[in-house]
Amino acid sequence: MTLADTVLDRGTDAPIEADATDSRIRPRTARRVPGLSLLCKPALLLSVALLLLMIGWALFPEVFTSHDPYVGVPRDKLTPPNAEYWFGTDHLGRDLYTRTVYGTGLSMQATLIAVVVGLFAGSTIGLLSGFIGGKFDDVVMRLVDVLLSIPGLLLSLAVVSVLGFGTVNVAIAVGVASVASFARIMRSDVLRTRTQVFVEAATVSGGKRPSVLWRHILPHSLGSVLVLAALEFGAAILAVSALSFLGFGAPPPEPEWGSLVAEGRNYLATAWWLTTLPGVVIAASVLATNRISRALDDGKDRLI
Repeated sequence: MTLADTVLDRGTDAPIEADATDSRIRPRTARRVPGLSLLCKPALLLSVALLLLMIGWALFPEVFTSHDPYVGVPRDKLTPPNAEYWFGTDHLGRDLYTRTVYGTGLSMQATLIAVVVGLFAGSTIGLLSGFIGGKFDDVVMRLVDVLLSIPGLLLSLAVVSVLGFGTVNVAIAVGVASVASFARIMRSDVLRTRTQVFVEAATVSGGKRPSVLWRHILPHSLGSVLVLAALEFGAAILAVSALSFLGFGAPPPEPEWGSLVAEGRNYLATAWWLTTLPGVVIAASVLATNRISRALDDGKDRLI
């Protein structure tokens, strides 16, 4: 007996039953609790904890250390890590842990500016390019291809050489280097969303093009771009630290992460902690943000 016959025999108000072997009936699955499957992963929990610690360092550095990041004790210079100086001291007797904590604010500020610049500029370019199409899209995408063919760090060096030294200029340079990636991803999502039924319905019903773009296409094209922003945050940390290491960041004695590594490179043989421990902090922050962005990418289509 078929499923239709069963319904006819029992009446329209009777519950529908089907054989478990019927391929047309899908078994009911338990609904996922949003965020639960992600937060139950130890690596992800550790990444979130590290990111929260970095945010705490950036916003309230005085809570995590009582030393002065700019004043050192000459008799304690080049002291290895111990109970008093967790990261040891530098060549001027300054506490390296304290300088790393206070440097988090500068590095995170530059990283955030870089991601915001890349996100807004690139998303705007990709949104308009995908929506307008035609020759405008062709010209914009060829320019984006040119930018993508240039290594990001090399492009950042070129931009910061024009703008000059400083944390903000470094952040803008890193952000400009990431514009092409955001533009490409946004354009791809806009082209996909533009052909959806609800967009065509909004257009046929008399919706104006700016209204359709703002109310229908943009909200449904932001998912991949926001995930890319989380991923670019880790890449921006590396780029900002690299430019700071090369001397383009804040001038001494400001304790940016990259400049801390640069200051310790002359003492590699005698004071390994000067470069190793700030480098570990940079690597940990990058790995944490990458792990979180990967979890967001994996869960954006499943958390419904």
